[in-house]
Amino acid sequence: MVMAPTLLLFAFFVWEPLLASIRLSFYSAKGMRVIEFVGFKNYIDVLHHPDFLPAIRNTFSYTIWSLVIGFLVPIVLAIIINEMVHAKSFFRVGTYFPNIVPGLATVLMWGFIFRPGKTGVLNIILGQLGIEPMVWLSNPKLTIPLIVVTMTWKAAGATALIYLASLQGINPELYEAAIIDGAGIWDRIKHVTIPGLRNLARTLLILQVISVFQILYEPLVMTNGGPNNASISIMQLVFKYAFEKFDYPKAAAVSVIISIFLIILTAVYNKFSKVQDI
Repeated sequence: MVMAPTLLLFAFFVWEPLLASIRLSFYSAKGMRVIEFVGFKNYIDVLHHPDFLPAIRNTFSYTIWSLVIGFLVPIVLAIIINEMVHAKSFFRVGTYFPNIVPGLATVLMWGFIFRPGKTGVLNIILGQLGIEPMVWLSNPKLTIPLIVVTMTWKAAGATALIYLASLQGINPELYEAAIIDGAGIWDRIKHVTIPGLRNLARTLLILQVISVFQILYEPLVMTNGGPNNASISIMQLVFKYAFEKFDYPKAAAVSVIISIFLIILTAVYNKFSKVQDI
């Protein structure tokens, strides 16, 4: 009985929307009013949509680039702050500061930095060095990495503080023993710090993949999915179905597909992790 309110709230706010979304994906609808059962028709229509494959490909690209660019940054920041003797609080606050900037303000600010032509901040800096202006976000090869840089700038600080809290939970006697054995800073990081962060890093890796897989407003605001669908994400496809075409069943179908991808990725990762632990 003590758990009943928690279970009811969990069922109402988590399971009921999930089940309603799955049910909606198998029906046609007028607005939010369900009309008739259509089986897998919404899924077939979504899979044959010309934007679907680019959206899936780009979403995986966002995820891979976020791991390449953004996964190690918070760990490095946390280790640097943890090793500091002076001004540790100042750098802790400074690291977290980008996280308190609203997300929309962040992408608009980086939009000004990456603006093409001679008025973009980055091009102004390059111009001072005698380098010609570049079309940053309009270059299909650079669009996704640059958007990932924007995401990393905003989110790395909060994640770094989580790693920092974990670092401060490592037994100081391990570091003292390492110093007595003549270990330098790199040896302490390699043999004490990194093993101490391993379990947390695994959990945050999964959370990062799940979070980046649902990327929406960064490409929506900075490039609107362009140029030529080079940065469209799968969540942007959900947004288009739901709020531009008001086709909620197909939006629900894409959402279910995203969930299936994430469940498979998480299961595969957990399986490999267990194999490594054995």
